Amino acid sequence: MTHQVSQRTGSPVAVREQQAELWRDVARLLLLSRRIDEVEERELLPAGKITYQFSAKGHELAQIVLGLQLRHPHDGATVYYRSRPFLLAVGLTPEEAFAGSLAKVGSPSGGRDIGVVFNMPARQGVTVLPASGDVGAQYTPAAGWAQAILYRQRVLQEMDWVGAIAVALGGDGSVATNGFWSALNIATTLTLPMLFFIENNGYGISVPSRLQIPGGRIVPNLRSFGGLRTWEADGTDPEELAEVLAEAIPYVRSSAGPALVEVWVPRLCGHSSADTQSYKAAEEREREQRRDPLHRLRSFLIRRRLLSVVEWKELEQAVEAEARTALDSALAQPEPQPHSVRRFLFFEPAAPQQVGGLLAEGIRPPAGTPIPQPSGPRINMVEAIRRVLHQELERNPRVLVFGEDVGVKGGVHGATVELQRRFGSERVFDTSLSEEGIIGRAVGMALAGLVPVAEIQFRKYADPATEQLNDCGTIRWRTNGRFAAPVIVRIPVGFSKVTGDPWHSVCGEAVFAHTPSWRVAFPANAEDAAGLLRTALWGNDPVLFFEHRALYDTPMARRPYPGDAFVVPFGQAAKVRAGSRATVVTWGAMLYRVLEAVEQLDVDAEVIDLRTLVPWDVEAVVASVRKTNRCLIVHEDTWTCGFGAEIVATLTREAFQWLDAPVERVASPDCPVPYNRGLMDAVVPTVERIVAALRNLLDF
Repeated sequence: MTHQVSQRTGSPVAVREQQAELWRDVARLLLLSRRIDEVEERELLPAGKITYQFSAKGHELAQIVLGLQLRHPHDGATVYYRSRPFLLAVGLTPEEAFAGSLAKVGSPSGGRDIGVVFNMPARQGVTVLPASGDVGAQYTPAAGWAQAILYRQRVLQEMDWVGAIAVALGGDGSVATNGFWSALNIATTLTLPMLFFIENNGYGISVPSRLQIPGGRIVPNLRSFGGLRTWEADGTDPEELAEVLAEAIPYVRSSAGPALVEVWVPRLCGHSSADTQSYKAAEEREREQRRDPLHRLRSFLIRRRLLSVVEWKELEQAVEAEARTALDSALAQPEPQPHSVRRFLFFEPAAPQQVGGLLAEGIRPPAGTPIPQPSGPRINMVEAIRRVLHQELERNPRVLVFGEDVGVKGGVHGATVELQRRFGSERVFDTSLSEEGIIGRAVGMALAGLVPVAEIQFRKYADPATEQLNDCGTIRWRTNGRFAAPVIVRIPVGFSKVTGDPWHSVCGEAVFAHTPSWRVAFPANAEDAAGLLRTALWGNDPVLFFEHRALYDTPMARRPYPGDAFVVPFGQAAKVRAGSRATVVTWGAMLYRVLEAVEQLDVDAEVIDLRTLVPWDVEAVVASVRKTNRCLIVHEDTWTCGFGAEIVATLTREAFQWLDAPVERVASPDCPVPYNRGLMDAVVPTVERIVAALRNLLDF
């Protein structure tokens, strides 16, 4: 900061005054952050007015100096639970800071999230992306924002994005996580404008940093990492810190590539209010107190005659008054209304998000039609998916398609064949082998106004991305409707036509149906696949799009292409076969085994294909059961806590008096899918098992 000020034009007196003004702002913000921490620790926590307290004492100076330099209107930052000083530097008000900890209605999350888990649409330049309570989860969304910066420049030709950067703040403990290393690989291989800002306080709760990083320092271990510039700085030394950031930030803004700055800071408190730091010796605590950045900043300002002793005292008094006023206002805020707690689980047309997706930038997709306009020969499901992706890439320049092997190869299942050749490697591209990186990157891109369509190669491979998937789904809810990340995640699932195995044949949809705020689609034919995928692409919520491997290229799933405007509304089941003696509810590849079983048994059964699981068509299923008085549910996922159990519970409540027999289920036992075909048939529901279950249901 000192270096930047010295390059300004004007007389020496004017330059000095500008410099003094900037440093006074740093001092005010540091004093304010420190006072908020102290009031929480000494007053609010003992009084039981707050339940969590995560102090930033010792980290403030580094974060504030960084925050004051992020003024580009398209800068993006991801933060963590000790980042409140940074938030204050980029526009968070002290009233909001207190309201967050007090869980009041005026907090950044409306009282839904921990007070220091922040989000903030741009106020003074930088957009603070929704933070996660998971350590290391902030890095790959920042990489996605950084990639979106380049995309909006190069592909969309939006020159106002030139010079923007993404910054990810994190502690030393977070550099041991998958997210950190995934983002580091993404940023360096793609030369992204991303700054990793690592605050090394020597501990991850009670675990010393030498057990997180070889030698306890990240920069010495990364000096040979290709494509990455690194700096180290004492985060309590104002001059050294300003000089380092005056080099690092312009370097990243120049699009020269990513950088990492490691600042050494003391943690002058426990990990949280529950941590007594009994694992630290008295001598170590004393050393940390001597490095308090507040004292060092005061000495620096007085020594450089940027502030007098009297002026410092006046600043302390002004900050005290500001903090007290903010506290009083926060305490006076109302409590969130309990009836509002389920708002923003999904998109609400009357309350669109401020940041993320197309709608936040005023772009509305076409309405579409639920009436198919079939043309041409019957096509398989993978071709229907490819056609929709092609059409949307052509129609909307903000759509991107990416994942492992989706580029030149065209996907291991062929759904993206020729798309990279047609639309280029900026829009259809391969990723590093990291599902955490694929989904986290997609989240950052969606928050930056793009429409990412990410592919996870097989359902089992989504496991490393669970953290990002969970976080993505709840973004709208935990930011109180301010942010949303409407990403589409395509996942091939289930057994293949010829075999199975424990790694490529997982179905596992119930886990994701249980994950809040994701819409879940599961088409069983080419027409529905086209309509549901287009609905997902034109929607405003994150969507998991399950594609059954056994249906990609099979005669029974083929349909004529239904047209470029065809949509299937989520939550609308298909009555595949009418009947009066029993209702069979199913989805995915099990649909065709159910139909074969019904034909073998020659029974007048009604067959319903749910098509989407979140939401699922309760009305259609209940109406059918009230007509037939019997119900069988068939699914490929495992028995315990399978989605069929949810349907059973609903029918027990909504149609109990109409039932002439217990609701029956056919599902896979709680067992992995075997490789041997005979063993696989002992796990995955077969036509024979469905016939037997349906016969027992009718004979009850």
